[in-house]
Amino acid sequence: MGIKKKMRVSVLLMTTFAVLAFMIFSGGGFQHKVSAETDDYQDLKVFSEVLSALKKNYVEPVDTKKLVYGAVKGMLNTLDAHTAFMPPEVYKEMQVDTRGEFGGLGLQIAIKDKALVVVAPIADTPAAKVGIKSGDVILKVDEFVMTEDSTLMDAVQKMRGRKGTAVTLTVKRASEVEDLIFTMIRDIIRIKSVRSRVLEPGIGYIRLTQFQEHTARDLSGAITKLLNQDIHSLVLDLRNNPGGLLNAANDVSEQFLQNGQLIVSVKSREGKEDEYIAGRSSRLDRMPIIVLVNEGSASASEIVAGALQDWKRAVVVGTQSFGKGSVQTILPLSDGSAIRLTTAKYYTPSGRSIQNTGITPDIIVRPEITKLVQSSPILREKDLDRHLENEMVPDADKPELKDETDALPTDEETLAAPEDTQLKKAVDLLKGWRIFKEMEPSIISAQKK
Repeated sequence: MGIKKKMRVSVLLMTTFAVLAFMIFSGGGFQHKVSAETDDYQDLKVFSEVLSALKKNYVEPVDTKKLVYGAVKGMLNTLDAHTAFMPPEVYKEMQVDTRGEFGGLGLQIAIKDKALVVVAPIADTPAAKVGIKSGDVILKVDEFVMTEDSTLMDAVQKMRGRKGTAVTLTVKRASEVEDLIFTMIRDIIRIKSVRSRVLEPGIGYIRLTQFQEHTARDLSGAITKLLNQDIHSLVLDLRNNPGGLLNAANDVSEQFLQNGQLIVSVKSREGKEDEYIAGRSSRLDRMPIIVLVNEGSASASEIVAGALQDWKRAVVVGTQSFGKGSVQTILPLSDGSAIRLTTAKYYTPSGRSIQNTGITPDIIVRPEITKLVQSSPILREKDLDRHLENEMVPDADKPELKDETDALPTDEETLAAPEDTQLKKAVDLLKGWRIFKEMEPSIISAQKK
């Protein structure tokens, strides 16, 4: 496998759309032009005929752009779950979102069984504060009723609005007989993608909430701060991190790897392969690292966890990750709109695809259901309508990922609470690691005798 220098590309690695936040990320490349001037588009004649018939014969005047946008949405809706159309206003807002600040409610959503399902609320946002939970099914946005034909884009556009304005969501929760109604005030959502602290003497903790433009830079600062506090072990928390920029995932990964090590390879339909290689060596040297993942860890998070796991650089602890192994590219269109198109799949350093399977932790640890952490249905890539298959793993050999009810922490305080059994297990493992390391010279000396 040849080595190729790191590339700066406009690709996305996210599990879902974020409501009103619309957490989609783009860099500066891949500015493709879309053309219909080929023989492959002869069937466009049918579309032209339908459009002409509507304009001439429909009982009321029609808006041509509205019809075209609707047709494009329908066309992309026949593809995988992560491909979508973005009208100009949505595309423009998306370009702002990559900086980690946007207007909205703070929800990550997905389509499951033709229903709009909450993957997770973002910590300290209007949605989290009113008590919306993972697994909630959104039935209505104000008076707009979600139907089988409604798309993620429809929901996002209905829930967008100016800061200070109200929106009401009608929600179905599995544990409740009656539908729940939540009224929220839209706010500006600011996401700090890197948080760090010392858990106890010598053990550092870094939590990444998503992969933004400045995540790698902020991570470097957090590492410096922790090293100045004399840590000897580290917990890297990627739980409920839905992903983000591919370049950010690479820049984060190389802060834990050695110069020249493969981070991830990306392969297109034609078989073209781009490799992303660590361009520097980690300052953490041989420091013991635990990576925490769960069903909310997706895409860019899975790239980082997969790279550290394949290179035996960290022990992965938690539950099976989300399983999104595809790459999205933003293709701008001539009128200011754009399409978010799945263009490739990615593979970990050992060559494995995690599409629909996810990262299997080295040590499985399920969180306890406590008063702070309520049970909720698990949603993974394999549960999404129109998900891509994993061509490397026959259906019969795919791991059985049951739709069990499990605990899913949804805010920063809960993730760091005493009841956090996954974090506690990570700390215990690092303590044991340290103890055995200190015993090593004595063991070697005894063996020589």
